[in-house]
Amino acid sequence: MSEDQELGITEQKEYNPGEWYAEVVEKAELASYAPEGMGGFIVTRPRGYSLWESVQDNLDAWFDETGVDNAYFPLFIPEDYLEREKDVVEGFDPEVAWVTHGGHDELEERLAVRPTSESIIAPYMAQWVRSHRDLPLRLNQWCSVVRWEATETKPFFRTKEFLWQEGHTAHESDEGAWEETLTRLDQYQRLYEDVFAMPVMRGAKPDHDKFPGADTTTTVEALMPDGKSVQGATSHNLGQSFAEAFDLTYSDEDEAERVAHTTSWGLSWRALGALIMTHSDDQGLVLPPTVAPEQVVIVPIWQEETKEEVLQYSSEIAAELEDDGVRVHLDDRDERNPGFKYNEWELKGVPLRLEIGPHEVDDAEVTAVHRPDGEQTTTERETLVEDVEDHLDAVFAKLYAAAEETLEENVREADSPEEIMGTIGQHGGYVRTPWCGDEACEAAIKEKVHAEIVAVPLDESDIAGDHRENAHRAEAIHEEGDECTVCGDDAVETAYFARSY
Repeated sequence: MSEDQELGITEQKEYNPGEWYAEVVEKAELASYAPEGMGGFIVTRPRGYSLWESVQDNLDAWFDETGVDNAYFPLFIPEDYLEREKDVVEGFDPEVAWVTHGGHDELEERLAVRPTSESIIAPYMAQWVRSHRDLPLRLNQWCSVVRWEATETKPFFRTKEFLWQEGHTAHESDEGAWEETLTRLDQYQRLYEDVFAMPVMRGAKPDHDKFPGADTTTTVEALMPDGKSVQGATSHNLGQSFAEAFDLTYSDEDEAERVAHTTSWGLSWRALGALIMTHSDDQGLVLPPTVAPEQVVIVPIWQEETKEEVLQYSSEIAAELEDDGVRVHLDDRDERNPGFKYNEWELKGVPLRLEIGPHEVDDAEVTAVHRPDGEQTTTERETLVEDVEDHLDAVFAKLYAAAEETLEENVREADSPEEIMGTIGQHGGYVRTPWCGDEACEAAIKEKVHAEIVAVPLDESDIAGDHRENAHRAEAIHEEGDECTVCGDDAVETAYFARSY
């Protein structure tokens, strides 16, 4: 295979999105597959892990601002702990990987490889909380979890082991827990919209699909260009079920013993899959400048007689941009021609390319090229630092606008089961329709077109949040007297059907 073939993307996003996605992940050097015999696991390469570090950096800062402390709990959970919360066991049992031996010795009690950590974290929160003065208690851990049932795996989107953060909090009141739940949902929406340049729809999961044992599961959903939805992150108001199971109580101001109210909330590296799928194209990876390992690449273009001055000029510009905090890379390799470098850095998703040849040196200019659409402009050397910031902002805005158009154009309504299925089959996206609340009506659609209810409207009118004013919400459309589109019974809420990853 030639170097150009190795570098280029051979599949097309529009026609073969699965194969295209896998090729982008591999050729943009984000991940490799784990050894044979370990299907469903991946090796995250440095460029891929740097994207996860951007997630960590942003969320950690926001968590810290809102009183969250990081901690770490064991990878293994005793079976007895897991079984204390029966809903968790029932919800995760098919997915749990078990350790039965330590060395050559059989363990007296099986250990679960954590599928989630409520059942190991809640007992320790119960030890640490004595009084109302200890509340709220807010903990978060960055770790990996294992869910063995995953079969049709795809790097980042669905793997048997995946990286995530999981937050766990305890509060005096349901009001405090509910405010916590929405605060974390705000922060997840902020990550997608302000960092990933991706609008999301916020709502709740239907009761039959909420986290096992939770009162309410809230979600941000991201619509992919292929018409499928991605559950971008979830935030759960757990009520008192976990606190009761693990004796998480406190004494109030009157010394009366009360049961705490708890929450949990998490975002996994599925977010990276959504980021890659949303913005990338048939030339390779496309990244917003907020997360790109290199925001700017400088490609000098020279002949032998102009090499010294072009490289000197390019080095000075690289130093100026680096001093301004820009993540910049000067590609001064001798063994690669400019065309090869253009293709390589486009494949790797660098948002902005600066081309510098002898004409740019003579005219004290640079040529700037935007990665998403190839827009090319000339900018003066003396205003370069400010202009690069403007270029990066423009690239971000282009990516957000394209993703927002995809979302807004792909929310449709339906008046019959046939219309629900036909719309999803033909267009994908979200179908918004009145629903009676019965899981059987979802099952009737799911059986035919593999679509499910990904969100229902979320009532958050009592609490204000930074990202709620202009949010893309799962909005109610049914009115009193409306009938469920599937069965004809009285509708109780609006359902958003979609195929999902």
